[in-house]
Formats: sequence, C-alpha cells, structure tokens
Amino acid sequence: MRFRSPPNTVTLSLEILPDMLQDLITPWSPALTALLVVVDLFTTGHAILNKRDTRAAIAWVGFIWLVPIAGSLLYFLLGINRVRRRAQSLRTYPRFFRTRHFDTTQLTGSDYDAALADLGATMQRLARTMEGIHGSLLQAGNHVTPLNRQTAYPTMLDAIANSTTSITLMSYIFDNDPTGRQFVEALSGAVQRGVAVRVLVDDIGAKYTRPSIVRLLRKARIPHAIFLPRFAPWSFPYANLRNHRKVLIVDGNVGFTGGMNIRHGHSPDATNVRAIEDLHFRVTGPVVRQFQEAFAEDWHFTDGEQLLGITWFPPLAATGGSLCRGILAGPDETKENLRWTIQAALACANHRVAIVTPYFLPDSDLITALNMAVMRGTVVDIVLPRVNNQRLVEWASTAIRWQVLERGCRIWLTEPPFDHTKLMLLDDAWTMFGSANWDPRSLRLNFEFNVECYDRSLTQQLFQIVDDKIQRAIQLTQADVDARSLPLKLRDGLARLLSPYL
Repeated sequence: MRFRSPPNTVTLSLEILPDMLQDLITPWSPALTALLVVVDLFTTGHAILNKRDTRAAIAWVGFIWLVPIAGSLLYFLLGINRVRRRAQSLRTYPRFFRTRHFDTTQLTGSDYDAALADLGATMQRLARTMEGIHGSLLQAGNHVTPLNRQTAYPTMLDAIANSTTSITLMSYIFDNDPTGRQFVEALSGAVQRGVAVRVLVDDIGAKYTRPSIVRLLRKARIPHAIFLPRFAPWSFPYANLRNHRKVLIVDGNVGFTGGMNIRHGHSPDATNVRAIEDLHFRVTGPVVRQFQEAFAEDWHFTDGEQLLGITWFPPLAATGGSLCRGILAGPDETKENLRWTIQAALACANHRVAIVTPYFLPDSDLITALNMAVMRGTVVDIVLPRVNNQRLVEWASTAIRWQVLERGCRIWLTEPPFDHTKLMLLDDAWTMFGSANWDPRSLRLNFEFNVECYDRSLTQQLFQIVDDKIQRAIQLTQADVDARSLPLKLRDGLARLLSPYL
C-alpha cells in the first residue's frame, strides 16, 4: 500500500490564500465599488471643470474610467497644476501697487486714438487688446535707450554712483565674481551716502557661484532679501517659482531692464570664451513707476516692508515720445499674460516680425500663430544662438524647428559668443523687451517682467540691430533639419518630451 506524502505547507497556503482574500473582500465589494465610483466621479468633475484644453480633459476622463484607481491617483499627482495653485497661495496679501492712482500720464478714451494715430489702425487695435490682457493703460512720454554688453553695466553703475534718494535692484542671477563685487561696492557706497537701497535676489540665482553674493551683501550692510529660499534640496516645486525679473530703478525715475543678470559674462571686459551678448534698456518717464511697482510688490511679498512715499515714487515728468506699458507675468496671474501678449502681437502683424531669444520652445498654439503670420504674407525672422549654453534646450528646440520652417519662417543661427538677447519686434512701431524667453519656464513657471513700447524710431533702431545679427548669422533650412542622422533625431525628439519642464 502506497501512502501519499502530506501536502507542502507553502503550496497549501498559496492555494488557500485567494479564497481567503475573496472571503474577506466579498462582503465589502458593494461599498468598495461605490467608493471607487464616487472617487472617479469627483476626479472626472474636477478635470471637466478645470482643464481648459478639451483634448486634455477628454484624455484624462477616459484614463480615469479605463484605469480605475490608478487613473484617479495619476490625475491627482500629474493632472493638477500645482505650480499655479502654489504661486497663487503664496500671494495672499493685497496687491497694494496694482492701482491706477499713480498713473497720472496714462492715456484714456480718445487720447489713445490721438497718440497712436500716426502708427496706424493696427497699432490702435493692438494697444486696446493689450489693455484688456494686462488691465493697465499705456504710459505716455517715455524715452528708451538700448544698451549692449559694452554700455549696459557702465551706465548702470554710473546711475548708482550718482543716486541721491533710492535704489531698488532685483536680479535672478547675482554672481560673486568681479562684476558682482563691483556692484556690491557701488551699492555699499550709496548706502554710506544715505541712499535708501533694497536688493532682491532669487534664491536659485544667488547660488550660481560659491560662496554666494548674499554674504557680501550682508557684510556691506546692504538691505537685501532672498526670493523664495529653498531650505531643503528636495523641495522641487520651488525650482519652478523663480523670480526671473531683472530690474534696477534709481531715484525712482530711471529704470533699467532687459535680459542681463549681474554676472561677469555680460561685462565689457569679459573674455570671448565667457562673454554673453545681450540687450538691456535704460528707460525714463512715467512708465518707470510701473518698474517700481513691480519691485515693491515682490519686496513686500519677500520682506514684508511696504515701499511707499516720494522716496520710492517721486513725480515723473515726460522725457520722450515712447508709449510704454510694464508687463507683469507669473504663475500667480489669473491669465497667461505673456503668451496672450505674443499671440495678440502675431495676430496683428502685417509686414515683419523679428524674434531674438536664447531659448526657443514654443508650444503648439504659438507655433500656429507664427505660421499663420507667415501665411498672411508677414516675414518672420527668428534669431537663435547656434551653440546654446543649455544642451537639452538646444536639442528640444532643434526637434520642433521644422514645424515653423515648413511654413516659411526664417531661422538664423548666430555664432558665439552666446546671445542671451530677449526681443520681439513687430512691423515698424512695436517693441517688447524684458526677462522672458520663448519657453514654458518663462511663459508658465517663473515670474517675469517685460515692457511693450509703441515707438516707430525705437523699433527701426532695434530692427537695424537685429539685421546686423542676421548678416553675421547662418540661415537654418528645412534641408539642414532633415539631414540630421536618425540617432540625432531620436535624441532631439526625446529631449522635446521634456520641453514643458525646460
């Protein structure tokens, strides 16, 4: 007689386990099912109400119901714009400086038509569109002077040296290098003369050099603050909410803004290897008050101090013929101000558009706007550096250039030194300059400050600067893009997938 060996305990456990789980879960199945349905319904409702893009809403709703539990979890992790929510929650204080009582020279009603009459009906429509986007009116009587790498820092340092009442400076990058220390020395001298000084530096930008420039500011007893300090290296969301603005205001009546940080590469004596080409702008006139309002708002948020009174906001007289408006943009805004500004300008373009930017990663809407301008007969010139200082950005940008080349946009690649200029010109009368790039980080994730100007003379002067760049540049063609090898195309395509975060 043969005896069967006893069953293996592990095997028996595995055989019994599914039945045990089923016995445990079965009584709860109706409740769990109801809970899952409620969660999916709630998630679906959130996607329907908050996703502006219909395609994105449809995709998320389908994913939520086709992949129960996981779909809802992924939506809450990836589908909600926490950058905007975080930014808006940070700005819980009243915005004291976004008022109109300061704007003694802004244009209203028929004054718009009178001031813009010689610029044509197109500029009148564009000005009114921009008013709707930004909620502020144009400032008349301004003078704008373009500055390059040879003239910008000497002009800024001279203004600081001759200041008498106040200096406000905010910069994304403030390096501890020969140029940074030169600015600290000038600011320290102003403090010793009794000038009221405030310096605001972004926390990420302050750490581009070690030791940080903050140590020198503290040692020189220069009042300063750090924008959104990151106390922990894993606090990744703060990497998005950066203050990318670059603004200097002296005595409340002279403003500087553009693409230049405070670092030696922008200095006239920087070596060719380290040099960074750029444009900055000296501005006088009533619009400088909007520069100061932008600084005062960021300073109040960071430090808690309100900058009010004649020391910071003196009366401003007309100094020229430019009609200007300051453009505040950031993830805390209820509208995508910069994106709408660019789209409105492209929609109004009749003859020529020139774009100079170091980082060119437009989304599908901006690509469409560029192509529509070309198809209307507008010449669109896009000037980019041939060698970028951000390799991933360069690869991602290369992957999408065919989308504008195929419709007739012209892309020009400038030789080193690296060109950091941020400029947009329209027809013969409209200019926009400031801190923003043509990439998702500037258009969606960071705080930016730009200026739009309606001035025929200024626009023609800047078109000449752009044309000089184009004459020295290499034109990129569709054939050049198509000639890349398959490995390079795959590399660039993979980099493009990261473009929303670059």
